[in-house]
Amino acid sequence: MEKVDGSMEVLSAMQVTADMEGLDAQSKLILHSKEVLAIILKETTAEYKDYSKEEIMEFIEADSITSSKEVSPGRTNTTVKGDSAEFAMLNEKVSFFDLLFRAKNPGLSTEDVQIDLHIDVEPQKTYKPGYPIEKRGMYYLARSLSSQLSLVTNNTDYGRLEKCLSIWICRDDVPQDMRYSISTYEVVNTKNTCVSSVEKKNYDLMTLIIIKLGNEVYNGEEGDEGYELLRFLNILMYPHKDNFMDTVKEYIDFSNNEELWKENGSMIGFGQTILEEGIRIGEERNARTIAEKDTVIAEKDAVIAQQERELALLRKLVSK
Repeated sequence: MEKVDGSMEVLSAMQVTADMEGLDAQSKLILHSKEVLAIILKETTAEYKDYSKEEIMEFIEADSITSSKEVSPGRTNTTVKGDSAEFAMLNEKVSFFDLLFRAKNPGLSTEDVQIDLHIDVEPQKTYKPGYPIEKRGMYYLARSLSSQLSLVTNNTDYGRLEKCLSIWICRDDVPQDMRYSISTYEVVNTKNTCVSSVEKKNYDLMTLIIIKLGNEVYNGEEGDEGYELLRFLNILMYPHKDNFMDTVKEYIDFSNNEELWKENGSMIGFGQTILEEGIRIGEERNARTIAEKDTVIAEKDAVIAQQERELALLRKLVSK
């Protein structure tokens, strides 16, 4: 299995969340790591199938990864460049992307011009929220696409539109026959009544990917389609077990980063470091307190001993 080199940030994120319940706010932060995103994109995105995970990490624009920026139709041209986590308009309920970012589209980019993919990753606790996830995914794609343009006028350049991908990772409430599967929905040309010379890049602008898990224990076998990705996501999305970091290290290699071992010598994350530092400080304070008490007691004992010596001397003098 091809591994990616792990950074201090992803190691700490993995270990700080090791005891969390999966899909809480802190656990979702793991998905912000380029290493994790590269593993997901490699197994789901046609544009990256011929590239290594390390190359895919280089394609991801780290400064575009966000889950909080505001976007409003009609003024997106000033904010969507960094990609945006929210889209809203007057009298409309505000919606948020969980994780939105840009990554280079290597098939369409040239030395002089970079063309991006606009990618949205949505971890979901349930596949059955009361409406079809697929419809919500298509809605997010439509809004992500339209937000790339400012107000439409006679001079709007639609040629500037770049492809959007929306990847949904659904954890629970998956029908038995759909568990541990990956479904892809995209725009295709199904019929022509003439010889068509339209390039695919001019209409292939939206792809929806639905990844369905289903159980805390994944019983897939090596060689099954999607096995590596499904196994990796299963360990991330559910409450982490004792073998969590052992499994993660099959996908992400931390051994080549010497700085990690200097900073994180025994494979402990920031959370554990803070805990141990707290324990150390507490022990030092206790030791100081005990030592101070011992000093006070010793001083009192010395005073008492001196008083007893003086009293004994006084008795001698009186007896004479």
